[in-house]
Amino acid sequence: MTDTIEAKNLEAGLEDKTSNMETSSALPPEETERLGGEIVSALKTVFDPEIPADIYELGLIYKVDIKDDRSVDVMMTLTTPNCPAAGELPTMVENAVASVPGVGVVNVNLVWEPAWTPDRMTDEARLVLNMW
Repeated sequence: MTDTIEAKNLEAGLEDKTSNMETSSALPPEETERLGGEIVSALKTVFDPEIPADIYELGLIYKVDIKDDRSVDVMMTLTTPNCPAAGELPTMVENAVASVPGVGVVNVNLVWEPAWTPDRMTDEARLVLNMW
């Protein structure tokens, strides 16, 4: 069983981002909520070196699954397959999520479908990038 944070559907505030989790695990709901919130906070510390917005607000994180054994699977993409940071961003994501207390093994999967588009960005990212 897993708890899932569907990042692409969560756009308004940290509380909303963790409240839309699919909960069907052996972990207590309050622990799932804590882990989810802290994982989102950790993801928001990771920045593409060429873009002054964090990868979560950019919409690069598609899904986070928290497993019963506390391992975490992250599905993410990049703004383009030719992104110069392609080699380092998945490792940065893995390290950020692994730094959350109580998280076990972290697996980051880089995907290209669906392709990233600017409409995945939150209002915060649009503001930082002046893309209104």
